Amino acid sequence: MSEEHTWAFPDSVQPKPGETQFDLERAFDAVVLVRAEVPEDAYSASTLGTERGGYGAVIREDGLVLTIGYLINEATQIWLTTHRGASVPGYPLAYDQATGFGLIQPLGKLPAPHLPRGLAADVKVGDTVFVIGHGGRAHSLRTQVIAKQEFAGFWEYVLDEALFTAPAHPQWGGAALLDAQGNLIGTGSLLVQQEVNGEIIHVNMFVPIDILNPIFDSMLKTGRSPHPPRPWLGMSTQDPAGKLVVARLSPGGPASRAGVKAGDLVLGVGATPVKGLSEFFRAVWRLGTAGVEVPLMLSRSGDVIHITVKSADRNDFLRKPKLH
Repeated sequence: MSEEHTWAFPDSVQPKPGETQFDLERAFDAVVLVRAEVPEDAYSASTLGTERGGYGAVIREDGLVLTIGYLINEATQIWLTTHRGASVPGYPLAYDQATGFGLIQPLGKLPAPHLPRGLAADVKVGDTVFVIGHGGRAHSLRTQVIAKQEFAGFWEYVLDEALFTAPAHPQWGGAALLDAQGNLIGTGSLLVQQEVNGEIIHVNMFVPIDILNPIFDSMLKTGRSPHPPRPWLGMSTQDPAGKLVVARLSPGGPASRAGVKAGDLVLGVGATPVKGLSEFFRAVWRLGTAGVEVPLMLSRSGDVIHITVKSADRNDFLRKPKLH
């Protein structure tokens, strides 16, 4: 894991003790390195890989770690490493597909402090915030909230209001986003491109901590959100030039079984036209919970066709963690 320490941010953008209102060293110590191993036959292995690495934030005195769920989805082995070099195995306690959050329970004493949770709703566009990665000050970044807006991902995912920051952290997965008081307000999810003042730049997208609070207790008790699972189609859909194009189908997934093909254009859900990913996904979710039939209006080679997809619970396709 020595490659984690072969780079550093320029000193000018690193957070400095005299410039923060919180204990920086404690914050550094509260972020751990997450390494996960996933079997080759796992459903997500072909898209997310079998060896995954990123960060996680300790959020309770017992060492519970909050991370981004794709790091630990279907993992059979997890290791957590503190800033001081201590390593313990971890158990993938929970994963919520709707938010993207994942929880890891250390299987041993994790000698690390925990971060207090704040509210992303209290942070404004233009505020200075801090992205904390494993590796201390060299891997941490003073940055700025440049947008708070809806985000839709091609994997059937929508956030009502995600946090976007720039400059971007190059190792964003599971990184901790802290407000000016050192409170955890977001978990790193993506590196995306966004137009700012007429220029296309790289920015990080963070999942706001606010949406964890309503589902936290259920995730601890059941490993899932208390909300019924949304209908999943198994379609990776993109929207170049304002058109919804089926880019990829999940093997054996609902859309593939129903006869949807890569390259199809999505025109509507039933007779209702849809434009944009979020409008499309929300129209599907309004039909009911996982298992509901979803009527799709598609265009294929210039012809309009109608296909009904019997949706599913995506969790049913994933490998479940074994109890230790």
